[in-house]
Amino acid sequence: MRKLLVSLMLVSATALAAGTATAQQQDFSKVQIKATKVSGNIYMLEGAGGNIAASIGEDGIVIVDDQFAPLADKIQASLKGLGITDKPVRFVINTHYHGDHTGGNAPFSTSGSTVIAQDNVRKRLEAGGTAGNGGSIHMENKPAEKATLPIITFEHDVTVHLNGEDIRALHFPAGHTDGDSIIFFPKNNVVHMGDDFVRYGFPFIDVSSGGSVQGMISAMEKATAQLPADVKVIPGHGALSNLEDVREFTKMLRETSAVVQKALDQHKTLDQMKQEKILDPWKKWSGDFVNTDAFIETLYNSLTGTKGEFMKHN
Repeated sequence: MRKLLVSLMLVSATALAAGTATAQQQDFSKVQIKATKVSGNIYMLEGAGGNIAASIGEDGIVIVDDQFAPLADKIQASLKGLGITDKPVRFVINTHYHGDHTGGNAPFSTSGSTVIAQDNVRKRLEAGGTAGNGGSIHMENKPAEKATLPIITFEHDVTVHLNGEDIRALHFPAGHTDGDSIIFFPKNNVVHMGDDFVRYGFPFIDVSSGGSVQGMISAMEKATAQLPADVKVIPGHGALSNLEDVREFTKMLRETSAVVQKALDQHKTLDQMKQEKILDPWKKWSGDFVNTDAFIETLYNSLTGTKGEFMKHN
């Protein structure tokens, strides 16, 4: 399972790095969409890219994120295959702008879905530009086609009233990116965290797109304060989780950023921090996508307010 998750994350990173065109060149033919009932009429769909949350009922379907364009038909088939409704996907809510979460916007939009996202999601999709941690992770995004752009945008929050649920998208600024939303399904006691909470290890924080470790910590602390203890948590990537998983993740963010801040206060350079392996106590979080050195860069650039010098990520 870990090897599969890593491979899907690398596919996501590759597609994000080169935009939708490259995503369409990937071989998605073998990707299977797995649907898991989370609670009530809320399901989690896994395939390639970010996890999807789906509210399915008599009013139609709302999905949170939509992975990659070539998977849109498979996602639609998976939703229909649940046998709950033949009604269409009426709304797509994007948690942020990255292509492994918004790649399906165009096919869903052209088939009649309305795409909703925070203001900065539309702006970044429309403009294209650099994504990265200010160091070794560096990705270029081409401007998105018109059909990919959200039709409805919001500054702080928006609520979709469908299937007897008040589905609330709430903006948490400057975490994973500057356009993050966490999606609450209060009736069903479910939350979709987007990439502010992931299960693949050290997170990718898109410093180049307005993200920061401080914002990610704040988002997790504020979100968890609003949630009941038994809430079911859908992460941006990885297995269905609970509040304790989120707290462990947040604790790691606080501790690692404090260690890097202490090194900064001691006037240590980025290279010194890497050479001294200051994050070695958290090495279990090091992954194939974001390893320890890359996360030191991320924290360094977040805490100093700089984007650093870019290097190509091989």
